[in-house]
Amino acid sequence: MQKESQINNIINKNILDINKIRNDFPILNTKIGNYDLVYLDNASTTQKPNIVIDSIIDYYKNYNSNIHRGVHSLSQKATDAVELSRKKVKEFINAHSVKEIIFTKGATDSLNLVANIISESYLKEGDEIILTNMEHHANIVPWQLLSNKYNFQIKIIPIDDNGDLTYDEIENLITEKTKLISFVHISNTLGTINDVNFVLNLAKKYNLITVLDASQSIQHTQIDVTELDVDFLVFSAHKVYAPTGVGVLYGKEKLLNKLPPYQGGGDMILSVSFEQTILNELPFKYEAGTINIEGIIGLGYAIDYLNSLGLDKINYYETNLTKYCENKLKEIDEVTIIGNSVNKVSSNSFIVQNIHPHDIGSMLDNYGVAVRTGHHCTEPIMKRFGIPATTRASICFYNTTEEIDVFVEKLKEIIIFFK
Repeated sequence: MQKESQINNIINKNILDINKIRNDFPILNTKIGNYDLVYLDNASTTQKPNIVIDSIIDYYKNYNSNIHRGVHSLSQKATDAVELSRKKVKEFINAHSVKEIIFTKGATDSLNLVANIISESYLKEGDEIILTNMEHHANIVPWQLLSNKYNFQIKIIPIDDNGDLTYDEIENLITEKTKLISFVHISNTLGTINDVNFVLNLAKKYNLITVLDASQSIQHTQIDVTELDVDFLVFSAHKVYAPTGVGVLYGKEKLLNKLPPYQGGGDMILSVSFEQTILNELPFKYEAGTINIEGIIGLGYAIDYLNSLGLDKINYYETNLTKYCENKLKEIDEVTIIGNSVNKVSSNSFIVQNIHPHDIGSMLDNYGVAVRTGHHCTEPIMKRFGIPATTRASICFYNTTEEIDVFVEKLKEIIIFFK
């Protein structure tokens, strides 16, 4: 186990100016009753910095308008702001073109989009796709619904007792009928960081379509879709310090051009008559209807904020703060951590002997500590470990060792209370 003194030294090395950062997030000054808020539910959603909040206010106060095709000044300004955000996303993940950046309602919407267009065009009866045992329900249910429609088979990569994928079993799952692998980069429940390069390289060996769920990784580590050579990637804006109701689907331009549209309506067309509809070019082909304009603008500013801090510094700080939290929890005899991969970040899920996670969460809230309890939309993980639910403390760069200490101290008090 890495010594606490070593971790403290790393965390306190002025890697990030945490006091300044915390001042950028007004909600962190909130009181829950008589207690300072300790927000440890970042895997569910992150808080928003002033720069993002101000961008939304600015939009509604000064240039609220619908985008694209508007000839008046407000529409042009709003269009420019949205397309600037698209460019920022493109550069953030190093895509080749803004045409490869599709705005959706969230990662769930993105996964449903890609699952539907791939199933319609590439999958037929008897084909196979591969998922992992640690997927969020959003990367399970769409494929299940479509497998019932198109009669393809879903295979699952198991996880071991530490919460790591069993990499040596993946190749055994692949047959001549296997067409796709869709998997999570970082588990929202276990915090496990999967070996993306290993999985993607194996997929390329067998010419499989690849889909990567980056919802829990995009905010913690640099992602380069060109270097990874992944076919599709999804994430939600609200996980990356931006507003809710916005998602991103990255897809290779050559694939998106071949695939059918997902929904019909305004903006995804060039022309419509009762005899024929001509589809719009990318990315608008997949953006039917009015998109979340203010949320997309906010996403652009969130990316600016992260770039100003540096994802390398963020990752270094968060990795060590995650380890600090894990070590503190391991000092409590009644606590069992679920997910003990040596490669993990942000999330520490645990159970407490003879205390239901919901009771833990409710009582921690009485002390101002916000954690998540339940199955975290990963019921297959719960089944794998033989438990109904966990308590999850998930951190990010505005959290501190002092907050972890408060959380652990109050957890200990709760355990004593139940004895």
